[in-house]
Amino acid sequence: MNPTTEAPAVRERFYRRERRSVPAARQFTAAALIAWGITERADEVLLCVSELTTNALVHGVPPGRGFRLFLSWNGDDLGIEVHDSGDGHPARVGRLDGAESGRGLVLVDALADAWGVRERDPGKIVWCAWRF
Repeated sequence: MNPTTEAPAVRERFYRRERRSVPAARQFTAAALIAWGITERADEVLLCVSELTTNALVHGVPPGRGFRLFLSWNGDDLGIEVHDSGDGHPARVGRLDGAESGRGLVLVDALADAWGVRERDPGKIVWCAWRF
């Protein structure tokens, strides 16, 4: 079957607002990458998943809620989306002052082929993508 005519493979999972959700999201993503045969740039993808899910937990998920991680693959393009219900609009901020945090979207910007933010009600979707 031609990958451009078949529906993309999509996997999704809900995570609660807790620290163990970030490594669980990485493991979920790693399993999907293996199943889809994606080895090239896998470390970059996993780092971006860590950054986006950490940002969702720290900045985007109100107490008592969680976030949803979506992965999609169509044979050429890999997409990652993190949906949360929090306010605010994340922005890439270059931190050169030696701080230990604040570089998440700088890394995503450097590693992914594209990234952005879309609104949802409530909250937002932060996404990144790679072309293979």
